[in-house]
Amino acid sequence: MNVPIKHSADASTVEEALAADNHQGIVDSEAATALAMQNTLLTPRFYTTDFDEMDAIDVSSVREDWDLLIAQMKADPNKGHFKKNETWEKVDWDGMEPKLRAEFIDFLVSSCTAEFSGCVLYKEMKRRGNNEDIVTLFQLMARDEARHAGFINDALREAGIAVNLGFLTQKKKYTYFRPKFIYYATYLSEKIGYARYITIFRHLEAHPEHRFHPIFKWFREWCNDEFSHGEAFALLMKTDPKLTSGMNVLWIKFFLTAVYSTMYVRDHQRPAFHAALGVDPDWYAHEVFTKTSEITKQVFPITLDIDHPRWQRGLVALQRANADLADAKKTGNIVKRLGAMARAGAAFVSLYTIPTVKHQVPASTRLEPVY
Repeated sequence: MNVPIKHSADASTVEEALAADNHQGIVDSEAATALAMQNTLLTPRFYTTDFDEMDAIDVSSVREDWDLLIAQMKADPNKGHFKKNETWEKVDWDGMEPKLRAEFIDFLVSSCTAEFSGCVLYKEMKRRGNNEDIVTLFQLMARDEARHAGFINDALREAGIAVNLGFLTQKKKYTYFRPKFIYYATYLSEKIGYARYITIFRHLEAHPEHRFHPIFKWFREWCNDEFSHGEAFALLMKTDPKLTSGMNVLWIKFFLTAVYSTMYVRDHQRPAFHAALGVDPDWYAHEVFTKTSEITKQVFPITLDIDHPRWQRGLVALQRANADLADAKKTGNIVKRLGAMARAGAAFVSLYTIPTVKHQVPASTRLEPVY
C-alpha cells in the first residue's frame, strides 16, 4: 500500500508532489488566484505545444551529456529541501510595510504561477509521450517544478493567502507555441531564473540585514534546479543544428530581447521590494543579463550587446511606456493608451535592432553552476 506523501518536498514523482498535503490544503484566496489568472505580456503564461513532435526527438547525438544530466537529476540532491525547517523565521505579515507586502505577494504569486506553468507543461509531455528519454526528463522536471510551486504556496499561506493551482490548471488560458519556441522560451526562462535567484542569494549572503523573509535562504538549491532544467533544453536544441542556425537565429534574438526586456519592466514595477532587498533594479538587471548571456553561449551563436548605448535607453523607454500604458488603462484614456503602445513598440524595435555579438558555440554544451 502506498503511503501518501505529506509534503511535496519529499515526493519522488510529480504525481506524488501534487497529491501531497501542502498542494491540497488550499486557503481560499480569490485575490491571489485572480492575480495568477491574468494574461498580459508581463505575467507568466501556461503553454501547450506539439507533443508528438517533441516525443520524436532523438538524443543519441548528445547521449553522453544526456545520460550524465539524467543521472544527476535522478540522484535528486534537493529531495526534502523545499519545506520549512528550524531556520525558517516567523514573518510579521501584518506589520510589513503595505507597499512592500503587496509587491512581495505579487513576486511570490508570479513565481508560483511560473513554476506551476512549467509543471503543467512538463507533466503533459510526460503523460503523452512514449519516448523513454523524453518522458523520463519531463517527469523529473515536472517533479521539481511541483516542489517549487508547493513551497511558494506554503510561504503565501502564512499571509493567509494561496494560489489555487488546481483551478489554474482547469481555467487559465493556454498559449500554443511550436516546439522550437518552447525550447527558446523555456531554456531562457530556466537560465535567467538561475541568474536571478543566485544573484539575490549571493547579495543577501553578503548583506543578511536585507533578508526580510526566510524563503531567500532556499534560493541556491532552487536556482540549481533551474540550471539543470536549462541544461536539458540546451541538449534538446543541440539534437537539431537547424534550431540554432540560419533564420532561427533571428528568433533566438527575438526571445532574448523579449525575455530580458520583460524582466526589466516587471522588476521596475516592484520598487519597494527591491529597496527592501537593498538592490538597485538597474544594477540587478545588468548582473542578471551578464550572467545569462555568458551561460547561453553554450548553445546560442549570439548574445545581446547589453553594453550598447541604445540598450539601457531602450529599456528605460519601454519601462516608461509600460507605466503610462498601465495608467491609461486605469483611466480609460484611449489616446494615451494608443500612444503608450506605439512608444512601447518603438522601444522594443530599437532594442531588437541593436547588432548582436557573435561567437563560436562549443562542441559540448555541458555546464555546471559556478556563480
